[in-house]
Amino acid sequence: MLHAIFQTGGKQYRVTEGEVLYIERLTAPVTKTITFDEVLALVDDDGDSRFGAPLLEGASVTATVVKHGKAKKIKVFKMKPKKNYRRMYGHRQPYTQVQIQSILKSAGKENDK
Repeated sequence: MLHAIFQTGGKQYRVTEGEVLYIERLTAPVTKTITFDEVLALVDDDGDSRFGAPLLEGASVTATVVKHGKAKKIKVFKMKPKKNYRRMYGHRQPYTQVQIQSILKSAGKENDK
C-alpha cells in the first residue's frame, strides 16, 4: 500500500488511498475534487521510498471535500491574581473533512511502480 506525506495549512499529513481526514479549513465547495501538490515523501510497503528536497516533482494527492464544520469548543480562561482580571471566551476551530481518492507518483501516472 502506498503512503504519501503532504503538507497543507501549515501541517503535514500521512495518508493512504480511501482515508478520511480533517484538515485546516479550505475554500473549496463540498463534493469538489482538490489536488495537493506539496508532497514531501512517498513510502511503499515493499520498502520503496522517495523523499523530496523539500518537495517531490510531479507527485500529487487527490482528494474530495466531504464537508466543512467546526471542532468542539475549547474554553480559554485568562486571569491575573490579585488584580480582579478574569476573562473567559471560547474558540471553535474550523475544519474541512476530505477523503483521499488517489496518490500519484509522477505527473499523469497513477500508482506507477
